[in-house]
Order: sequence, then C-alpha cells, then structure tokens
Amino acid sequence: VGSKMTVDANALTNAAKRAMERSYCPYSKFRVGAAVLTKDGAVITGGNVENASYGATICAERAAVVRAIAEGYTEFRAIAVAGATAEPTSPCGICRQFLVEFGNMQVILTSTISNQRIETTLNKLLPQSFGPKSLTDFANEQKIK
Repeated sequence: VGSKMTVDANALTNAAKRAMERSYCPYSKFRVGAAVLTKDGAVITGGNVENASYGATICAERAAVVRAIAEGYTEFRAIAVAGATAEPTSPCGICRQFLVEFGNMQVILTSTISNQRIETTLNKLLPQSFGPKSLTDFANEQKIK
C-alpha cells in the first residue's frame, strides 16, 4: 500500500492457490493458502497446518509470514489468501492482529470455487488496531509523566 511497485494480484492469488493445495488439514479438511509479497518483490507462501491438539494449528497467513521472516524478510506489500469456499476466505482475528505487526498492506481474498476476489487493505480489515506504534506511544506517554 503506497508503494510505487504495483502488485500483480493474479500472480499472488495463484501462488496462494498453489500453497492451499499443499496445506495439511486432516481434521477439518478446510484448506487455506497464503502468499505474501515482500517489499523486495519476493513471493513467499504458506498453507494452514492442523494439529490433533487444535490450539497448535497454524493458519496459512501466519505460516507464510513466519516462513518469510525465516528467509530474512520483514516488510510486506501485500498478502493473498485462498480458500476452497464459495465466498473469498478472510483472515481470522488472530491472523489480522499478527499481520498488523508488519504494517498496512494490500489484502487479496479469493475463493477457489467461485473465483470471486475481494481486494482491500489490512487497515480496513482491522481498523483502530493495536500494533507496534501503540507500544511506542505508550512508552512516550510514560516518559512525560
């Protein structure tokens, strides 16, 4: 968002769809894939990974970002999320909060069944969010006291 480089929504969505096919979801069968576009133009993907201890499950969006961070990327321009649902699959609340850590970005939501696509921003999905700036603002307020 605000970057001079344009986002190829089709390419990013296709990468998310491919990641969806590699997801591991033996319990719910609810496949989700995500692809993040780094500031440098790299595309990093991830799929949801379920666990018999359901709380240990990781969503596709977080899997993609964690993988990107492991590869040295911390700045993102966009994320595409794909799910085998009639309506475009949207990030859960935990993923929205997780993504906010890295700033506003373009968000592309898609359905592999209807091929419907919604393009929005993270700030629109999670308005008035709590993020890194919230902590620095708090620290600065404490210094003033």
